[in-house]
Amino acid sequence: MLLTMCAGMFLVQLDVTVVNVALPTIGAQLGAGLPALQGIVDGYSVVLAALLLAGGAIGDVLGHRRVVGWGFTVFGLASAGCALAPGTAVLIGFRVVQGLGAALVLPGTLAVITAVFPERREQARALGVWAGVSALALSAGPLLGGVLVTVGGWRVLFGLNVPLVAFALVAARRLVPASAPVPGRRIDVGGAITAAVALAAVVFGLIDSNPVAFAVAVPAVGALVFAERRAADPMLPPSLLRSRQFVGANLVAGAMNFAGLGMILVDTLYLQDVLGERPLAAALGLLPGFVPLAVLAPVTGRLAARYGPRPLMIAGLAVGAVAMLDLLRLGPASGYATFLPAWLGLGVGMGLLTAAVVAAAVGGVPPERGGVAGGVNNTARQAFGAIGVAVFGAVAGEPADHAGFLSGLHLLGVLGAGSWVVAIGVTLVSVRSARAEP
Repeated sequence: MLLTMCAGMFLVQLDVTVVNVALPTIGAQLGAGLPALQGIVDGYSVVLAALLLAGGAIGDVLGHRRVVGWGFTVFGLASAGCALAPGTAVLIGFRVVQGLGAALVLPGTLAVITAVFPERREQARALGVWAGVSALALSAGPLLGGVLVTVGGWRVLFGLNVPLVAFALVAARRLVPASAPVPGRRIDVGGAITAAVALAAVVFGLIDSNPVAFAVAVPAVGALVFAERRAADPMLPPSLLRSRQFVGANLVAGAMNFAGLGMILVDTLYLQDVLGERPLAAALGLLPGFVPLAVLAPVTGRLAARYGPRPLMIAGLAVGAVAMLDLLRLGPASGYATFLPAWLGLGVGMGLLTAAVVAAAVGGVPPERGGVAGGVNNTARQAFGAIGVAVFGAVAGEPADHAGFLSGLHLLGVLGAGSWVVAIGVTLVSVRSARAEP
């Protein structure tokens, strides 16, 4: 069951990044310009971020095995549509549908795991495996995408999902225990719609720096607050927002992705445009940071099961903050050996942090709200990751201007370290120690 849920999460997380490598090939073969290529990426990521909260809430009401099964089906059919798309408009449309399926799957995988492993220690260990596979998807995306595009073309990226999703769907029906709809619970349609509009506007505005999207986001957030106050069974009940641990853990998760995903972007640009590495060599150069991220997450899950998530969160944030300050050593004559310690340290910090912050978030809510907890946690990471990519890219500037780019990296090192130091403070005041846990 655990491996099946992790496999489903791996597929939907992989599709966030795997297509990026194929964009030049897609553009050449389908005659797509830059706006269309951006739509291929944003069509998936914006819809995924916008509907994660609603997907988790629907699973809480109707049962997560059922909703995850629907998500697998939608995601698989949309993947087949992407593989057969005759043009960019059709491809973007199916990418949007893919995002819908992914939003039903992703929070449900986390909720199923927390329900099947209710005891704190085994739950933390299971979440460590889940977080490790999530980190593996992040690192595997560019590499796997490059290999598949080289060997079989861009359509293989989507076509390969179909048999894998079919296998995961069958396995989920056989291995995941069914849960009946909860008596007295009902879907908060108003909350789901207003949350989707608000999140889509915020994330799209961050990705594209679109003022119209931000103008839509403000009233949409107000409508969400109004809808949740009036709902008989609100999708995001006020009791969750009164949980100091739940709110604090999600803020730390956001800070983690803000600096982590932002640094992945500028580090890739540094390797290719400043050091002159080819794309595949640059991807291999990033592996030393991705490996500890994937390897440490399951270990962190075991440690969180024994000592609680709080000390691991503090340790990961501290290591990552020091690593980002190490970017100040980069200079015009620096090479990969100078860059490596900072990137390796960031990977170690995120490896210590990822499983612990998920365990803290889901541990701060009642079990029957596991889907919403997973949706909020993944939404926080997606949204703050988008902010990080936008901010870090803007501060770093054009990598062709090596001196200006290096100055931007120095500033980002201080900014990233500062955000994680603040996150240490948030952890200290919000996340319970192991002794305080029931």
